Parts: sequence; structure tokens; C-alpha cells
Amino acid sequence: MRSRLILSVLFAASSGATTPSGKFTALSCNVAGLPEILQSNDVNGSKTENAGEIGTYFAEYGYDIINLQEDFNYHAYIYATDDHAYRTATSGGAGIGSGLNTVSNYEWVDFTREKWTTCSDASGSDCLTPKGFTLMRWNPSDGVYIDFYNIHADAGTEDGDETARNANLQQVADYIDTWSIGNAVVVMGDTNSRYTRSADTGIRVFKSQNRLNDAWVELEMSGVYPTAGADAVVCDNPSEIETCETIDKVLYRGSDIVTLSADGFYYDGERFLNTDSAYLGDVLSDHNPVLVNFTWTMSSSLRQSEFSGGPHGTWFNDLPNVPSSPVASVLTFRGASRLDAVALQLSDGTSFSHGGTGGTEVTLTLGTDEYWTATKICTGQYNDQTRNFYIKATTSAGNTLEAGTVTDSCTTYTADDGYGVVGFMGQDGDEMDQLALIYAFQAS
Repeated sequence: MRSRLILSVLFAASSGATTPSGKFTALSCNVAGLPEILQSNDVNGSKTENAGEIGTYFAEYGYDIINLQEDFNYHAYIYATDDHAYRTATSGGAGIGSGLNTVSNYEWVDFTREKWTTCSDASGSDCLTPKGFTLMRWNPSDGVYIDFYNIHADAGTEDGDETARNANLQQVADYIDTWSIGNAVVVMGDTNSRYTRSADTGIRVFKSQNRLNDAWVELEMSGVYPTAGADAVVCDNPSEIETCETIDKVLYRGSDIVTLSADGFYYDGERFLNTDSAYLGDVLSDHNPVLVNFTWTMSSSLRQSEFSGGPHGTWFNDLPNVPSSPVASVLTFRGASRLDAVALQLSDGTSFSHGGTGGTEVTLTLGTDEYWTATKICTGQYNDQTRNFYIKATTSAGNTLEAGTVTDSCTTYTADDGYGVVGFMGQDGDEMDQLALIYAFQAS
């Protein structure tokens, strides 16, 4: 049996403040948490005891991030025995919640839940509960953000099920195109899809539309996707081989800042077996947990700051439009009571502008070999939302530009040595709701 990486390892930086690379383990696990009166899942033992044992295994193996599906009525038993530092709050039991939760060794920002716009009861009761997907911007290291999606698509193989499931996966793909522009992405969960099913066209949209790689296809199938209409290669539970296909999948891509690579793919069911003497060795769920070992690597030329503000407004990211060897030439801010807008122009004429038209405009033109190195941003509450109220830019020559109103909650973001601000990412509307800075290495 190939060795599974369980605990994360972060490589120390040789110089500077940014850690250049690291590893993490990601597990997708359908925990079979529907009430037994609705679904026994053909799993032996008490569902409450099984849930507690699953949580114990989560704690024992210490996976860095775990996406749970069908985490409905036995959620509390899993959390009672798990010890991950960061955990989502349940959205409710069957009929109320989505059954989607995440536990992690690292923090995240911008967690949101979305309900499917299409569902089908053709061969089950998928419309009984508000299934859908979640998104969080996972933060395993300073300046490293990965958009993690947790999904549970419509089940069944009737025509109505196939239509609904394909619509579900298309909904996620379109959401990625809106809310994950420029970002590293991992989609992980119960897709209820097989590549070999001719009608399961939705699962392929992640590759064609979002440029996501399937870790199983990449590592176990030599990069060759199964042919639609071919015979299914169904997995045992637990499975001793990885060349069979399950409906639980892990798909991913990197970004211009963070490169992602999948180093290992495993069906991890043999690590989740019942220890009760009456059911010794039996599975605890009807799904094989799927484990992928990842390595992330920071770009040598691009970086980003942490986020300031709240997850309101519309997502934007200048990263895909940053040219090679970018140099900022003109900074422009707008502000009054709060920070209304930020903008900059690069030396090649490329310009970025975000926010509204309110406030007073201020501008700073940078000199030759001068770049924006430090940024003070202050936040506050407005209409019960966290907003950015103030910004102050300081350049390598000691010049400054500021706008908005200082509050008692301020943070200074400083670029690594030799880097300067060349763009932005975050969320905006009439004002700057959320803001992070894109840095590029400034050649001397």
C-alpha cells in the first residue's frame, strides 16, 4: 500500500517573509448522515455511533481540510469526537440544511452556501432538503488562498435526475467563472456522476469551462478520461485499487500566484472501519472517502496580501490581466467617510479601477524606480457590514497617498523585499467592501 501523507508540512522560506511552498491533505467524505428512517445506506451499526467514530478518525489522521456531505442529523456526534481547530456551523438536519460542512487545520474567509436552482425527485427525494454547494477561501499560509468548493449533486439516473445533476454542475462551473476569477480552485465532493455515463455530461464542464484537472484521472488514469458510454468500473467499499471510478471526486487548478499539484490519490475507506465488536471491520459509510495529497508553490514573481474588509459586493481580480514585468506609475484613490474606490495605472498603459464614484479623488504619480511597498487599511461597520474606511499607500521613496477616514481597526500590509503593488482583488460596489493587494517583483 502506498504511503499516505496525513499531516501537513510547510517548507521554511530560505529568505524573505513568504513561505515559498507547502503540502496539505484534502479529504472528501460523504458521512451517510440522513436519518435512518429515510435511508439506512446498507451500513451496519448505529448511525450515532458510526458518526462518532468517523469524527474520531478525522481527529486521528489530522487531514488538513475535510469536506463532508450528507452531514445531516448526526452532525453533533462527528463534531463531538473531531478536534479540527476550524469547523463550519451546521445549516440543519435533513429537510432544513444542505448537509455540507468543512473541518480544517487552517482558517478561511468568505464562507457562503448556495442552493441548487434545479432539483429532481425522479428516483429519490433530492428536493426534500436544500442541497447545493459551499465556497470558502481557504488560507493555509500567509498570502496563499485556495477557493474550496464542497458539492453534493442530485442523485439517480432517471432522465429528470440527469437533467438536474447536469444543471447542478453547470451552476457550480458558472459560479466559479464569476466568484473565483483568477483564483486557485479545488472542487471536492459527491458529484453523483460517472464519466462512463453518457448522460452525465455535467461532470466534464469543469475541465472544458474552468480548466480544472480531475486528480483521479491525472494520477490513476494517466490523464485519460473514461469514454462516455463505456462500462463502469465500480469500486468496492473499501477499495483496494484506485483505478475504479466513484461518484466522489476532487478537481483542481492553480493560479498565477499559487501553483497546485496533486501528488497522491487514494480511496481511503480502509481507514474508516467500524471497531465495534459486533460490526468489526465494517464500513462506516456507503461512500469511499477520497484523499488527495497536494503541494502548493508560490510564484517567484507574484504575491498577494491578506484580505481587508467584508465579503460584500461583487468579486473582482486583476490578476489575469496583469502583464509581465508590471510597474505601477499612477495611484488614484477616492474617499470621504469611507473608502470609495482604488485605481492604478501601470507603465505600459494597463489600468485597474474598482469601487464607486463618491468621495474626493487624490492621485500620486510615481517616479522612476519608485514603487508602492506598504499599505495601511482601516475597517469599520456600515449598515451592519464590514467595509474598508481608509487607505494609505507608502512608496519605496517615502511618498504617501491616502483617502477615507481612519478608524480604530487598522492593519498595515507590507510587500516582501523587492515587491510592489500592481493590482487588486476583492469585492466592491459603490464602495470598497473587501480588498487585497497584488504584488509583483520589481526588477532593479
